Amino acid sequence: MLADEIKQLPTRAEVAPALTWDLTPIFSDLTAFNDEFKAIDDAIKGLADLQGQLEQGPKQLAAVIETMMAVIRRAEKVYVYASLKHDQDTGDADNQALSGRTQSLMTRLQSQLAWFEPELMAVDETTLKQWLTDSSELKPYAHYIESVTSQRAHVLTPAAEQLLAQASDALGASSNTFSMLNDADLEFPIVTDDDGQTVQLSQGVYDQLIQSTQPEVRKMAFKQLYSTYHQFIHTLASTLAGNVKTHNFDASVHHYDSARQAALNRNHIPVAVYDALVTSVNAHLPLLHRYVALRKKILQLPELHMYDLYTPITGEPQLSYTFETAKAEALKALAVLGPDYLSHVQTAFDSRWIDVVENKGKRSGAYSGGMYDTAPYMLLNWQDNLESLFTLVHEMGHSMHSYYTTHNQPYQYGDYSIFVAEIASTTNENLLTDYLLKTYSDKRVQAFVLNHYLDGFKGTVFRQTQFAEFEQWLHEQDAAGEPLTADALSSAYLKLNQHYYGDAVISDPEIADEWSRIPHFYYNYYVYQYATGFAAANTLASGINSGDDAKREAYLNYLKSGSSADPIDVMKRAGVDMTQTDYLDSAFAEFERRLDQFEALAAEL
Repeated sequence: MLADEIKQLPTRAEVAPALTWDLTPIFSDLTAFNDEFKAIDDAIKGLADLQGQLEQGPKQLAAVIETMMAVIRRAEKVYVYASLKHDQDTGDADNQALSGRTQSLMTRLQSQLAWFEPELMAVDETTLKQWLTDSSELKPYAHYIESVTSQRAHVLTPAAEQLLAQASDALGASSNTFSMLNDADLEFPIVTDDDGQTVQLSQGVYDQLIQSTQPEVRKMAFKQLYSTYHQFIHTLASTLAGNVKTHNFDASVHHYDSARQAALNRNHIPVAVYDALVTSVNAHLPLLHRYVALRKKILQLPELHMYDLYTPITGEPQLSYTFETAKAEALKALAVLGPDYLSHVQTAFDSRWIDVVENKGKRSGAYSGGMYDTAPYMLLNWQDNLESLFTLVHEMGHSMHSYYTTHNQPYQYGDYSIFVAEIASTTNENLLTDYLLKTYSDKRVQAFVLNHYLDGFKGTVFRQTQFAEFEQWLHEQDAAGEPLTADALSSAYLKLNQHYYGDAVISDPEIADEWSRIPHFYYNYYVYQYATGFAAANTLASGINSGDDAKREAYLNYLKSGSSADPIDVMKRAGVDMTQTDYLDSAFAEFERRLDQFEALAAEL
């Protein structure tokens, strides 16, 4: 093929405006942006003058909070605008400069407000409670104030907190070292791809090759990747152990019983939520064992290895969706949420909230982003396939969550925690799955859709809970004074992996080192939220699909709640008590039902 015949990505200027997002409702042009940027920069300089006023009474406290939030709100708007401009063409020098300026602005803002939370916690607890009871000015901020001051028992003196803050770079050295090694310094070997071409192995190339339909390609990629990590296994054990020690140290000096309690407490999540997840997943591991055994049977493999768990079982059906046809399908799939929800989805389509197609320099992947005073914009990199349709409804779930929150809550509660963020998006995915199974009679299509769901459940609920168990083991071992050597880590991880996947899968020796390449183990009790969110979404989608109007309204009320209550209470009002295992049991029942369907279909193909 001649060079001029090779298909090139369009430049940003070549993309039809209808397929790009319209950012003019945020700022009409750069002049308007620059004027607001300067005004915010000036306002930030005056925030330090508010220091020392919080103990002067409820009216003054309310006034300080209002002034502070007004500046934060304006700063968030310029930050979002600059971020969206940057992501639409990361190679554009003007966009890069815009993004850099706003990041510096946000740093200055945070620095000027560093005094606020310690000073608020220094207000006498009894006095503050009385103010919240008596003051009409403070009532709109009651939950916000209570969320901040609930950490009072775990906050040290200002001098001690300042010292810890100054040591943060040193305490984060292990995590930074891992990131540098994992992202930049590891050199992977040359391997052969599906077409027999030699390619440089990388994290991205591995993700492609592990899904190959050729067993030898999968095996080769797997073994070469882990051989690279194994060369540095003792260094990687040291970085992970250092990071765990940092978590345990931070929890101990802040008077927590454990690092887990400290991490969950920041979002007011009871430890019971974590325990309920682990208990329920372990009780339902036979379902995972059954699913992977079915994979072995369908793929007709004499042995099923860890590198065989990601290749498509039935192949992808020839379903094609243009963006226009996908919008129509999304509206049909989400119709069960009611006319009000659909009207806002239609607004998203009609008002150019979505940046649709790939162009040179555009950020990869997909996301929903915005703030209280902007539309919840969506970035896509559209391909005419079923996966892009799933991505569209996933991101629409985030955007509708943001839309309902910002249109039903005041600014101080106009966002939501990461604990509940993925629930809305994966609920939409579940609704699309149900719609496709009801709409398409083609057995290959149905098999693909079911397998898409089952693999998502396997990778999110089962796998992330496996990670969560290992993470807890790490912290408990260190807290007990046990050394986290490479041999100890690999031995424990291999045993846990065998427990999760059962006898149908050979836990290859290389998988014992999987812990060494998982960045989430440095995130401090983060991964469990993937599993709880996915399971909650299953339960909520089942309730919506049942036709029960009360369950649909409870779900819509969850979307409207923002951060007006603790995440666990928001979900209870939606009908999901995440301190109990009922919602998990319901999700596993759905997994089993769809596994039954897939097994029956696979026998007919």
